[in-house]
Amino acid sequence: MKLVVYVMNKTELLEEFLHELKEKNIKGATILNSSGMARKLIQNDDMEFIGSLKTLFDNPRKESHVILIAVPDQQTSTVYKVIDTVCGDLSEPNTGIVFTLSIEEIKGYIG
Repeated sequence: MKLVVYVMNKTELLEEFLHELKEKNIKGATILNSSGMARKLIQNDDMEFIGSLKTLFDNPRKESHVILIAVPDQQTSTVYKVIDTVCGDLSEPNTGIVFTLSIEEIKGYIG
């Protein structure tokens, strides 16, 4: 089993993304609201030099979604394809990030 961790910056694509996962027979995901560290530091002005980074964050995005998807190993590539199809090229700025972790043991129903 693998855990796909996808930080979705384009939150307006969430419904379409979930629909496409379902179409590919991936029926379970956990969605968490999140915000990046740099954005929080800028909002709080915790560090003086961080204030100069404010100009780098003209993007109006306030939050992201962290989507956790536990899948059998062979479905990992399917999830990545859905991300590419719905959300676009993650090598572009402010699009998101995805990575996969191995799950050594899992207990509970995986739909």
